[in-house]
Amino acid sequence: SPGWERVQQTFFNVHYGIEVLPAIAKGLLLNITLTIIGTIAISIIGLTLALLRTSTAAALAPFRLLATVYVDVFRGVPTLLVILLVGFGVPALRLRGLTTSVIVLGTTAVILCYSAYVAEVLRSGILSVHPSQYAAARSLGLTSAQTLRYVVLPQGVRRVIPALMNDFVSLLKDTGLISVLGVVDAIRAAQIESSKTFNYTPFVVAAILFLILTIPLTRVTDRVLARAIDRQNAQA
Repeated sequence: SPGWERVQQTFFNVHYGIEVLPAIAKGLLLNITLTIIGTIAISIIGLTLALLRTSTAAALAPFRLLATVYVDVFRGVPTLLVILLVGFGVPALRLRGLTTSVIVLGTTAVILCYSAYVAEVLRSGILSVHPSQYAAARSLGLTSAQTLRYVVLPQGVRRVIPALMNDFVSLLKDTGLISVLGVVDAIRAAQIESSKTFNYTPFVVAAILFLILTIPLTRVTDRVLARAIDRQNAQA
């Protein structure tokens, strides 16, 4: 096209991309670190919420209600808005003992949102286990807690592993949203480099780095899903 040379120079400048690569790669390490920390926290919170929402005990009714409200709120509000509210709102409270680190606050906001999504994925997995499995375990003398631990959870979690891995891939990308708080991750580093020259090649470099990480994870997810389908067809 007539404007290709201009576009190539603005978005696909190889020499400038190589020049800014170290700074963006350094920011990407922060994204990876936050993803690992977030995955651990989200797994714990999400599983707790899922267990509360699937519980039928009358004594847990208030906690079940709170878990439902939590999931509804954080699934309904855009993640970016939660990051802005937590990142700027918590420091504005000026409460003693609360951190003002934008990295901590931004990561906390992402964890709050993704915990709600993961909780629903895990809940669907738990509810997909046939009631006969629970009845059989109870007839063998297992307690309710043992049935959940050794019978229900292993089957339920295994069935939703592909969905959980998709959430993990999305989490890796969405950690970049905390750049709106000023955190120098890969996206923020690309923005800083781009603002120096008004050349958008750093954003393309950041996109390529994310693709290098997410495409293998996506292929692993597809492989796990295919194996699950093959296993299900074999049982049928």
